[in-house]
Amino acid sequence: MAYIFGFFRLIWESAMNYTSVKYLALVILSVLFYYMIPRKYRWCVLLLSGIFFLISVSDGVGMILVFLFSALITWLAGLGIGKKEGLASIAILIFGITAAAIPLIFNRILSLMTTDPDFSPGSWIAPVGLSFYTLQSISYLADIHTKKILPQKNPLRYLLYISFFPILIQGPISRYDQLAHQLYDGHPYRTENIMRGIQSVLWGLFLKFMIADKAAVFVDAVFGGETHYTGFYILCAAVLYSIQLYTDFLSCVTISQGVSELFGIHLTDNFRRPYFSASIREFWRRWHISLSEWLRDYIYIPLGGNRKGKLRKYINLLITFTVSGFWHGAAWSFMVWSWLHAGYMIIGDLIRKPKDRVLKAFSLPQGSRVRHIFAVLVTFLLSMTAWVFFRAGSVEHGLFLLRSMFASFNPWVLVNGSLFRLGLSQSQFMILILSILFMVLVSHVQEKGIVIRDVFNRQNTVIRWSIYLLAIWGIWILGSYGFGFDSNDFIYGGF
Repeated sequence: MAYIFGFFRLIWESAMNYTSVKYLALVILSVLFYYMIPRKYRWCVLLLSGIFFLISVSDGVGMILVFLFSALITWLAGLGIGKKEGLASIAILIFGITAAAIPLIFNRILSLMTTDPDFSPGSWIAPVGLSFYTLQSISYLADIHTKKILPQKNPLRYLLYISFFPILIQGPISRYDQLAHQLYDGHPYRTENIMRGIQSVLWGLFLKFMIADKAAVFVDAVFGGETHYTGFYILCAAVLYSIQLYTDFLSCVTISQGVSELFGIHLTDNFRRPYFSASIREFWRRWHISLSEWLRDYIYIPLGGNRKGKLRKYINLLITFTVSGFWHGAAWSFMVWSWLHAGYMIIGDLIRKPKDRVLKAFSLPQGSRVRHIFAVLVTFLLSMTAWVFFRAGSVEHGLFLLRSMFASFNPWVLVNGSLFRLGLSQSQFMILILSILFMVLVSHVQEKGIVIRDVFNRQNTVIRWSIYLLAIWGIWILGSYGFGFDSNDFIYGGF
């Protein structure tokens, strides 16, 4: 009996994150209780689970109070906007948006202004998931003002909307009209939802443990180590960081989707294979889709979009990406990252016609396969260069890394075993490469419109469960834990 109590005590005292035993226990208990009680009360289980999750991941009572106060203010503002018209409605909208955004803005400004590395305003002003639920609250108020939705009269139901635990930390950023009815309408138990949820969670764990966490070991050694590396060391680290960031964020969102599917709740996709993009414009239609669409609908279009001439269009793009950089974090390196992407899109628009003429002169017309492959490679290199600043932590360090990349020409490090002395052994590095290739293969099949999950579900039970067990065994043995590495926190959990 003592061992049983000790086990449960270990779970209770462990950290709460999407790959922890504590989170798994929360999910299992939530699913059990969800389907045990009458359907009209099932949303209460999700609310209680969200509150427990919020308490578990919060660092102090102050964070929880800021979260609850923000929820109360935006809920009241929503009611006021719904009752008023004209200037009164606009005034309440401005008040509500300001109240929702103040904690995030205050956190970012304080962090930008402070020169003390030990000072962290996040410990008292930045609740977990602040960046994500702030945008959900703002979109909720804006959609009430434009009569797209009606305000939620029940404060507890509104609290559930912004505290739904699978998406609280890293999204996707869900609109009220997309998510609310799914949260409040109790869903019947369906085995297919459970199996789809398990499949998504397993794929998310594969991306996290087999790719993201392994790549992080190499990236941290090169970008964050005391030794200064040059040439192909930096290039390899930059490529791997681009993959690490993508798989880390995608894994968390995929796990969120899987957990939501266990309750019969379907979230929108947040990524559509962004590194297959042939332009930066296309990249932003595939990367962090919920944020891209939020910025488009609530920043870019209200500013005038592309309806008021090219100069105004470019100014609107710059403002929109500035908001994106500010949203991501309190560092000038994030601003440079966002401005680079704005610059890419502006320059791409300016040179589009002359570029088409030049490529056509070289027998590479629109639709050419060679041209498409070339465009995909260039787009990846441009996004990778911007990611260097995203990872660097400061503009100076980002510039230093880019200069170091071209400081020497040392391609022999790719074949002489030098890369295996940066945290990953040869066998671990090979597992990482094979996992990346497998992900690329799966992405290529998906890009052709083939739904792998549907193909998998048509197989007989023995084959499906054999693959489930093999996947669990492989991730456990060959993933981060199998090699003794601790799983890293999700990168976007810090935003």
